[in-house]
Amino acid sequence: MQDSLDTLARTHRVPGAHLAVDTGTEIVSVHTGTADAVRGTAFTADTAVPLGSVTKTYTAATVMLLVDDEDLDLDEAVADVLPEFEEIPKVTVRHLLSHTAGLPTGPDSDTAAGMTASRYLSTVCTAEDALFAPGTDFSYSNAGYVAAGRLIEAVTGMSWQEAVRVLLLEPLGTAPAFLGESVQGRPVATGHALNTATGAPRPARQNLAPVEAPAGALLASASDLVALGQALTGRSAVVPAAVATLMRRPEEGSEAGPLADAWGLGTALHQQDDRWWCGHDGNAQGTSCHLRAEPRSGVVVAFTGNSGGATALWRDLADTLTRLTGMRVPAAATARLDRGGPVAFPECAGTYRNGTTEYRISLDADGLPVLSIDGDLPLPLICYPDLTCDLVDPATGRREPGGRFHRDPVGGGVDRVQISGRTARRVGTD
Repeated sequence: MQDSLDTLARTHRVPGAHLAVDTGTEIVSVHTGTADAVRGTAFTADTAVPLGSVTKTYTAATVMLLVDDEDLDLDEAVADVLPEFEEIPKVTVRHLLSHTAGLPTGPDSDTAAGMTASRYLSTVCTAEDALFAPGTDFSYSNAGYVAAGRLIEAVTGMSWQEAVRVLLLEPLGTAPAFLGESVQGRPVATGHALNTATGAPRPARQNLAPVEAPAGALLASASDLVALGQALTGRSAVVPAAVATLMRRPEEGSEAGPLADAWGLGTALHQQDDRWWCGHDGNAQGTSCHLRAEPRSGVVVAFTGNSGGATALWRDLADTLTRLTGMRVPAAATARLDRGGPVAFPECAGTYRNGTTEYRISLDADGLPVLSIDGDLPLPLICYPDLTCDLVDPATGRREPGGRFHRDPVGGGVDRVQISGRTARRVGTD
């Protein structure tokens, strides 16, 4: 494990990384490199790394502890607690945690930087911007977790940070660390990007807006993530076994495209062979963090890395993890093999919108679809008979699972597209 991590970190130019595995009978932990490439500080087993969206699983677990205490009900209307939801009164707590509320993803972090939670939610919780009826589809949404954080605050009377610390982090044995706050008593990793001219790593600045904290503000080590994974598999008293079971159960309408095979209550669900794994992936600025847990065997795998290239490192650890655990660990989404061959799909051309984000699909000179998001460089799309699609890297020609299109069940026309887990509603033709 150590040799693999050392070698892959050099290959992918990742300054530092930590891999921790609970095999069901023992915990193995290896780390490599530096927490900060400029200062040269060592990356240790205790180094806290910005988790990005893995934070959402901690937020969801905290909500579920409140549900278990009957302070909240999964199927109660969020509007009963948060007035910002009065225009979309059918959204429930369950919908927020499973990304099935139909909420757009929310403003970008720069726009959200000066917003209060109330103002933030008021901009996205509108009937006009709703992507679909709650519970009928999936769209990954930071806004849903901003709302989940507000629910925690409304019920407990504490800030989100304090509630997560008291109810979950400290009982799990995790020293609390949050973006934007001084971290005491443990080392912290800096995120890194590669200098395109020299190939050398350079520090990346974290830009998550304070209001977005419940969606991405936690820092933790791979060992901390193992403790969370043990709780998700029902092996920790911190999260009752019945609650963990609920969090791992696929929710209706949670077809998550390339992100996962399904979604539970705060957990991404991956099917590998005959086993279902739960966990989450997260990317902050210049970091990549991953958690996988399999309840039947008790195996938990956790990884933290302080570079964008750490995502590729994590995927390349798959063979090592198979040898160690005796089973295939789902490090990344795999394309379905039963989709048939590529097809022409000119009717997908049009403009789609998720909040303020515009997805424009047009046809190139050969009549093949290309996708541009907010005017960025167009990416070729490969479409299939089952309405799924792949994105093509124009530099390498490599295909990656992209998402899927939806047809209006009444008229039959294409009315939505889901790209990388985010659904956009059609607003115009090409």
